[in-house]
Amino acid sequence: MHLRLAAIHVKWLICLRDQNPIGPVHQLLQTEKYSIGPVFRPSPHYDSTTIWFHWLTAAIVVGQWVGAKTIDMWPRGALRVDARSLHIAFGILLALLLIVRIGWRATRGKRLPSAEGGILGLLAKAVHWGLYALLIGTVALGLTLMSLRGDSFFGLFALPAWSFSTAPLRHSIQDLHDLLATTLLVVAGLHASAALLHRYVLKDDVLARMIPQRR
Repeated sequence: MHLRLAAIHVKWLICLRDQNPIGPVHQLLQTEKYSIGPVFRPSPHYDSTTIWFHWLTAAIVVGQWVGAKTIDMWPRGALRVDARSLHIAFGILLALLLIVRIGWRATRGKRLPSAEGGILGLLAKAVHWGLYALLIGTVALGLTLMSLRGDSFFGLFALPAWSFSTAPLRHSIQDLHDLLATTLLVVAGLHASAALLHRYVLKDDVLARMIPQRR
């Protein structure tokens, strides 16, 4: 008897839903209590500007690391100057992008709650802010090195060099710049690996937060 009443009740709700597909009854039928199939819950996404800032930054970081490791492979002369100039140009672009990205995040960027709780959540935040710190440090040291060396920019003009620049100072800054850049790439790789773990092992929507949505 109770089962029959329940069936009649559900059929009545379905009829009302069909008559008013956007009303409260339709919303009620989308809940797990009355839904026959799985309930669709769209995963949260960051805004498109934040997403593109993220992937553009990642692409430039990888390209800069590869470029830095191959500059000295070019023969001395115009080709090596051009390779170094290209590295400098993208370094300046990365600095500008970082400033705009931080400004966007602080003012208009969409913020989502942490996907993890407890220790994992704290670790994820530490990695996130660690990446920012490494990125800022790497870019700052690169710009400093550029000013210490007074590099030629595509053979068009020489960048002004600081008067107190010395060979030992330049070598120290260069070594620290290389160390931070490599550390940045390693931490970013661990960050990407964790995102893939969420996607293909844990089967959740963490990676989907940073994937551009199809329109």
